[in-house]
Amino acid sequence: MRVGLVLGAGGVMGGAWLTGGLYALATETGWDPAEADYIVGTSAGSMIGALCASGVPPWFMVAHSRGESFEEVVDARGMPASEADRAAGAVFRLDRGVPAVPGSWRLALKSVTRPNRHSPAAVVSGRLPRGIVSTDPLKEQIRRVVPAGWSPHPNLWIVTCDYATGERVVFGRDGSPPAELADAVAASCAIPGFYRPVEIAGRRYVDGGVHSASNLDLLTDLDVDIAICLNPTSTLHPIRALDPREWPRLITHRPSGRRLGSEAKRVRADGTEVALIQPTRDDLAVMGTNLMSTRRRNEVIAVAIRTVTQQLRAPEVRELLAGLPEAAPEKIHRPDERPSRWPKLRDLAERIRRRRARPQPDTTAA
Repeated sequence: MRVGLVLGAGGVMGGAWLTGGLYALATETGWDPAEADYIVGTSAGSMIGALCASGVPPWFMVAHSRGESFEEVVDARGMPASEADRAAGAVFRLDRGVPAVPGSWRLALKSVTRPNRHSPAAVVSGRLPRGIVSTDPLKEQIRRVVPAGWSPHPNLWIVTCDYATGERVVFGRDGSPPAELADAVAASCAIPGFYRPVEIAGRRYVDGGVHSASNLDLLTDLDVDIAICLNPTSTLHPIRALDPREWPRLITHRPSGRRLGSEAKRVRADGTEVALIQPTRDDLAVMGTNLMSTRRRNEVIAVAIRTVTQQLRAPEVRELLAGLPEAAPEKIHRPDERPSRWPKLRDLAERIRRRRARPQPDTTAA
């Protein structure tokens, strides 16, 4: 079974929800999300997807976020893993420079002359002031796992947008510009008007959510049997427009849900089964409307583990995921041995790389 895993945008709260969701996916199915043939990450999904694809299992992300420290565990650079930021790089400090207005003259002008060729988010993004929050903490989080270069996973796709044109750029995909993984993830997370754009090879890039919060459609025309999409900015429950507390979600979740539904329809038309996992009303209640808040991350993770597990146990979803292969135990649950005897994160990443490099059996003659 060939699997595509799609992790959508959603800010700090979305990243927490994805952490809990991946933990639930791994423990409920016994499958390692890093084993997906394609991993597509946008914004918060790029951070969580990059960590997972590079050897950090979901159970470790949950434990680390909760504040647990494993004194004998080190990162890829030999530094204590306990020193890594507990909120996946959500440390907000101002960068140098004056916030130019608009942030991108070219995108602002293009979106005026050709509005139909740009998403509503792109139209707004070019006119916003250039962000002044540094993306360095995001880069530092990735460099603890991948100090340089790209992830060992051969098909980790990080979605960004060119800040001058508004066009989607997918780093890691064949034909895309070369980039360091840390820079690509930071660019994918660079919310216009908040984070400073990230320069890669002479061009500036911003949040991939400017194009789409999910980008599920990237799996179209690929040899994938099933697409599993976890999307933090849509919901299984209708948004109550008469409730003023729900109005912010009319701007974020409703368009995201419509876009996700359209993309899912395209992928299904291509012959690929799709499993959509989305926040429930319980998730939305704890996530709140400020998706960049760091205050309730662990509560969001805990609720997501419960609600995503419930979704995975639905008969139609359980049937879709029944063919997922069983993973190594240490990728699903914390090993019983002392941390000094755990496989190092970089060793796990190396095993992913070697497994991907193995020749695939020829099934055409069957």
